[in-house]
Amino acid sequence: MKKPNILLLFTDQQRFDTIGAHGNPIIRTPVLDQLAGMGTSFTRAYTPCPVCVPARYAMLTGRMPFQSGCFDNGPMPETGMSLMERLKEQDYQTHGAGKMHFTFPKWGDTALWGFDGRDVSEEVEGATRDDFHTFLEQNGYGYVKDPHGVRSEMYYIPQPSQLPERLHNSAWVADRSIEFLKGRDPHRPFFLMSSFIKPHPPFESPTPWNKLYRGPEMPLPKRPQDPEQLITYWNRHQNRYKYRDQGIDDHLIRCMKAAYYGAISFLDYQIGRILAYMRQSGLMENTIILFTSDHGELLGDYNCFGKRSFLDSAARVPMIMVSPGAQGGAFCDTPVSLMDVAPTLLLAAGLQKPQDMLGESLSDIAQGNIHREMVTGQFQSNGAGLHMAVTQRYKYIYSEPDQREWLFDLRLDPQETRSRAGLTAYQGVVRKLRERLMEQYRQNGFTQPLDGQEWRKYPVRSVEEDPDAGLLYQDPEPSLPHIPGYERALEDI
Repeated sequence: MKKPNILLLFTDQQRFDTIGAHGNPIIRTPVLDQLAGMGTSFTRAYTPCPVCVPARYAMLTGRMPFQSGCFDNGPMPETGMSLMERLKEQDYQTHGAGKMHFTFPKWGDTALWGFDGRDVSEEVEGATRDDFHTFLEQNGYGYVKDPHGVRSEMYYIPQPSQLPERLHNSAWVADRSIEFLKGRDPHRPFFLMSSFIKPHPPFESPTPWNKLYRGPEMPLPKRPQDPEQLITYWNRHQNRYKYRDQGIDDHLIRCMKAAYYGAISFLDYQIGRILAYMRQSGLMENTIILFTSDHGELLGDYNCFGKRSFLDSAARVPMIMVSPGAQGGAFCDTPVSLMDVAPTLLLAAGLQKPQDMLGESLSDIAQGNIHREMVTGQFQSNGAGLHMAVTQRYKYIYSEPDQREWLFDLRLDPQETRSRAGLTAYQGVVRKLRERLMEQYRQNGFTQPLDGQEWRKYPVRSVEEDPDAGLLYQDPEPSLPHIPGYERALEDI
């Protein structure tokens, strides 16, 4: 039997509710809408860790943060075998285009980790010259030192791209993906990961995409009663260092959402270019297409911004899978996870799921062949940890730095506007989910956050009262002034 090709379309920081076919009445995503019509939409998909590096590591190894120790943006363990390495055992030609955010201490951003080849583009400040920077220099745009947008104080300020549409990173990822497809070995199945930096902030798009949506037409963010009671230390910490905790400007927030939507629509267009080439080349008939993102973006919900939260705005991601011969236009509301990506693709390629992978086949879950009871998530550790367990009806969250539990009844309150953790009637649910999450940790040898049958107590953390304490600069050194008499060095700021 001929092995299927695999196309993994991956975005960064895209919320679950940003696809027209999934119920968003404003955003224009005709290509993703078409994919949804061709395949299965998993409407309750979650990240195992709501930050870039551990989400990617978990997805590509099938190992949870509590198994690997990779639970925040930092060095990746060098021992995990990747999805790409396993697919190569089945003679797959593997290629990556765009942001991978590999942070291996020994190999760095340019690590192949099972890819036969990579077109490297990273958004991380201070990164070494990558393939995208070289491309800009070759096209006369080497003078642009913030090609993905200006960060630091401008991190959440909408801004037009400094690049024309044809040279924008989202277009470049599509270009490099198409070039791989043109030059691939036609006698081997391929695995292509097209990984886009956007809509990760800064929110910027090239002209005219930066004016596709306008601020006044954007809805205001979710602001339930007493939003401060629904957020954790990490939300407050993020708001501080992202320059977003000194007052709310609704005009600015609506402009942010317009810019965020514009970046997603531009992505949609670029994905359409990849799929158009595949149709023209007859590749669609035997290719599994999986579209998803590493985590979401709070985007003003609960008066918060960024990720590092297990509220749906940050922890829930879009996920669509198209399989040859499968029924299109299907929806699955069973909780799934990025942890299910590797097992799904390995099984499709004819490989067995390794024992240490906790995920399952998305196809089997959608068809009801596997009963999925719960998915989990973890961010950080050692007194800073956040822990999540989600079932069909409930979501349980525990925050170590707050010493506090939250419980959301998703049947009665799908928007997560009120925690039921303190209600007497829900104490049995809280206890059951706490115990099930702790038992999963014990079974996998992760006992650090546990103290018998209870959570280990750590000091409660708070953000410093000084409103300037913790403000962060994230500028690549070449972007700072080096004009005689007007110099500015990193150590000066």
